Amino acid sequence: MKVFICADMEGITTSTTWDNVDSSHGSFSQHAKQLTDEVLACVHGAKEAGATEIVIKDAHDTALNIDPTAMPSGVKLLRGWSGHPYSMVEGIDKTFDAAMFVGHHSAAGKVGNPLAHTYSLKCNYVKINGQLASEFMIYSYACALEGIPTVFLSGDKLLCDDSKDLHPKLMCCPVKEGRGAMTISYSMVDNLANIKKLSKEALSQEIENAVIELPNHFEVEFCFKDHKVAEKASHFPGIAKKSDYVLMLETDSFFEVLRAIVWIL
Repeated sequence: MKVFICADMEGITTSTTWDNVDSSHGSFSQHAKQLTDEVLACVHGAKEAGATEIVIKDAHDTALNIDPTAMPSGVKLLRGWSGHPYSMVEGIDKTFDAAMFVGHHSAAGKVGNPLAHTYSLKCNYVKINGQLASEFMIYSYACALEGIPTVFLSGDKLLCDDSKDLHPKLMCCPVKEGRGAMTISYSMVDNLANIKKLSKEALSQEIENAVIELPNHFEVEFCFKDHKVAEKASHFPGIAKKSDYVLMLETDSFFEVLRAIVWIL
């Protein structure tokens, strides 16, 4: 079994402030270790379920957060960015059996995490077909574009609640809650045990027919915080200006959505 893991940092147990997830700050190392530990819990669960090949995309900020020396045998770690539109799930292809997401967070426009955002901090929100879009939604859709089912998600509770019906075999593991600028972190011991347990259970399901059918058409709305940034982004091919702050993209191709996100966000 070949498994892909997309790892982010704003949805791990310990992160609360932007300093926590910024490598230039002193507290960063403890949160990077927590990210590594949560990813490893997922890896160990996947291995117990029969995974023989695991690819991890470090998908936060510089993409140099996970400790590569901690990776066990049979694991490949993708670090840094090439600029490919698959971005947070670059490396996914039709050879994988399942995708899993660790450390993810609520979407821009949501209140479930003090660090809620979508792809960058440029937007108040991103909507896809009228629904506030999280990075999890966007990049699990990218996995579906390759015919790969998404079966596991860990992150903040609101993201888990919002996403539980997005994929038919998705198992969710909330590790914390957000309330304003505060987080309520669940026990780290319990979270690591639950991530491992649910990762194993997620991959032990019958998942051959668990790939969602993507919509035939996409209406994507980007609401920027700065009208100057919106003006520049409005010149991207296919983008229409709805207002000084809001841009629209309509397309039948989800790959075009991914391409736009990389370039304008």
